[in-house]
Amino acid sequence: MVLAMFLINSCATGPQTIDYGNDGCHFCKMTIVEKIHGSELITDKGKVFKFDATECMLNYINDNKELPVSNLLTNYYEAPTEFIDVEEAVFLISEKLPSPMGANLTAFKTRVSAEKVQSEKGGNLYNWEELKIHLKKR
Repeated sequence: MVLAMFLINSCATGPQTIDYGNDGCHFCKMTIVEKIHGSELITDKGKVFKFDATECMLNYINDNKELPVSNLLTNYYEAPTEFIDVEEAVFLISEKLPSPMGANLTAFKTRVSAEKVQSEKGGNLYNWEELKIHLKKR
């Protein structure tokens, strides 16, 4: 019974809780401390890579194109420490809302909440595909 539980858990392909202040970014090796900027890449086999910022995750993906990605998740502004799929997120790049790696990139669960913060802090909104193109140009 114990062995069966271990095998089931070892094959899980879901996100893992980030231990803020202790876990390190898989790309830049910085400690993950900011709860609204963390992200996770989950492989087809369930291996989880944790990042301190979405831009670190994108850089890691670009450096490891053969990696079998199953899921890409990001923390978001409205509920720090919770995850959403990057395809569902709306991203704001605003100099008045800094992120750990300097891209000033923050994810939001809804366009309405992103637009509200954008009206206060300025910046530009992106979906996942637009964000990937924008960050490649930098």
